[in-house]
Amino acid sequence: MNDTRKITEGALMTGAYLLLLLIILFTPIVGSFLIFVLPIPFIFYSYRHGFKVGMLMMVAAIVFTLVFATVFSLPATLMAGIGGLFVGEAMHKKRSAYETWASGSLGFIIGLVSVFLITQLLFGMNWMDEIQTALDESFSMAENMMGAFGSSEEVQQQLTGMEEQIRALPDYLPSILAIMGILIAFISQWVSYKVINRVEGKKFYFPSFRHYNLPVSVLWYYFFALIFSYVFAESNNIWYLAAINVYTLTGVFLVLQGFAFLFYYVHIKGQSKALPIVVIAGSLLFPTIVMYLIRILGIIDIGFSLRQRLEPKK
Repeated sequence: MNDTRKITEGALMTGAYLLLLLIILFTPIVGSFLIFVLPIPFIFYSYRHGFKVGMLMMVAAIVFTLVFATVFSLPATLMAGIGGLFVGEAMHKKRSAYETWASGSLGFIIGLVSVFLITQLLFGMNWMDEIQTALDESFSMAENMMGAFGSSEEVQQQLTGMEEQIRALPDYLPSILAIMGILIAFISQWVSYKVINRVEGKKFYFPSFRHYNLPVSVLWYYFFALIFSYVFAESNNIWYLAAINVYTLTGVFLVLQGFAFLFYYVHIKGQSKALPIVVIAGSLLFPTIVMYLIRILGIIDIGFSLRQRLEPKK
């Protein structure tokens, strides 16, 4: 009886996944919003029955994707399936929300790397060349627009600095994939919480953002990556690429730590939540300055345990 229910639910979830996939394929405008919902059938099924049973559903989804969709849909199925299984398994084992997010992030990063490798090996698509071509076109458009306002020395310096940044972007592809995996994991997990709470009457939720807190080890990764990025700066080899990507990724985590500390501070002090919101808005308008300061705040928060110092003494 139990096996029959698993098979029935697996068939329903596989059908739901294929329906979402076909909507994404044939209605790109609507489908662009559904890409984060694509892993939910895998999350729901593996949450109910565990990782091993979820793997069977993923295999079935791959087979039906090749039959009813196109071979080009295979990368999307792998990404959604692997990431969804990691999130669902963590929920199945009753991990905390942030532990589930970490597990899901790892799964989606593995999925994105799989997509990257498959599209290069099977479809002959060189992502580095494609990204560089798109960046060159964007730079040419920006150069033409800025050239319309004059060709002063200041404009030429700005164009030179912009070109250097554009040329360096492909080096950050691993960091970009990792950040994308983390973002997809968060949105998919949040939507899954809403669906499961509605269907099963559960109470899954993310704790308040002010409770977001990184381990001290992240600081060591950050500082070592910073040092190695200077040591291997002139060689431009794989060690340099690894250092700058680890530095970028841990830097993003530290920025989140800084924002979380601001929310924690206004909560403890009973101040308006408008303060961190204004800072977030400022970071979007002036990212170079504000993000740098927020990252420093995150470093200080972890290194000197600022939250423990702010806690009211009992």
